[in-house]
Amino acid sequence: MGADAIGLVLARPARMLGLEPFFMELIGGIEETLSSDDRSLLLHVVPDHDAEIAAYRRWGRGRLVDAVVLVNLVTADPRLAVLAELAIPTVVVGGPERALPGVAHVWIDNGQAMRDAVGYLVDLGHATIGRVSGPAALAHTRSRTEAFLAECAGRGAHGVVVEGDYGEESGTRATRALLGRNDLPSALVFDNDVMAAAGLGVADELGLTVPDDVSLLAWDDSHLCRLAHPPLSAMALDVHAMGVQVAGAVLDLLATGRPTTSTAPLPRLVARGSTARRPR
Repeated sequence: MGADAIGLVLARPARMLGLEPFFMELIGGIEETLSSDDRSLLLHVVPDHDAEIAAYRRWGRGRLVDAVVLVNLVTADPRLAVLAELAIPTVVVGGPERALPGVAHVWIDNGQAMRDAVGYLVDLGHATIGRVSGPAALAHTRSRTEAFLAECAGRGAHGVVVEGDYGEESGTRATRALLGRNDLPSALVFDNDVMAAAGLGVADELGLTVPDDVSLLAWDDSHLCRLAHPPLSAMALDVHAMGVQVAGAVLDLLATGRPTTSTAPLPRLVARGSTARRPR
């Protein structure tokens, strides 16, 4: 008999789960679908990838899970080889390519979403755009950054990137760095809602009005974006629905043994009060 459990390991500070809604919404969608098939999600939070790999080895030895959902791919990700060695069926969420060999895959077109975000800001007249990214080692961060810089250059705008870690403090530091430049950006794009909310605070601290002096655009729409003042424009992805899609890929993989690739709906831009035409 199988374990009737699907494993998900998050290598990130546990405190971030209470601050950043993305993973809670993803987990909710996965759980909703798995429970309808009398399966459960085994969630484990660890500090780094070494601890994550150790967890997979424990699960493999004890046959504690029937499959694993893998998130936050990095370049030459060592976890894929370990899961293949342990013969644990795997569903990857995100990643830089549409198809990955040997695993099921729910792909997100981060590059096109970023091109849409930059295009929106350039059409508003913004010629210098800053980006507060997530950790640079993550594959989806790299995809967004490459698309950001290429789209800025292609549209005649100047793009500047400062790395953050999704937390409030890093959002504050990165926003201060960008808004302290001689070539002050008139718009900023943030890789999550928490850093964007921190950016609002920095703008106020510096005496800048949003959006009259600087426009702010967040990634992953949330209640935090809608309740901010002014409400934050955002690239909106139905994360709960994506969780349902991920769980469906898990169940298909367990039923057929054949990995499939599907694409999550493209994030759409929701314009609110934090973005406006470039100031004179």
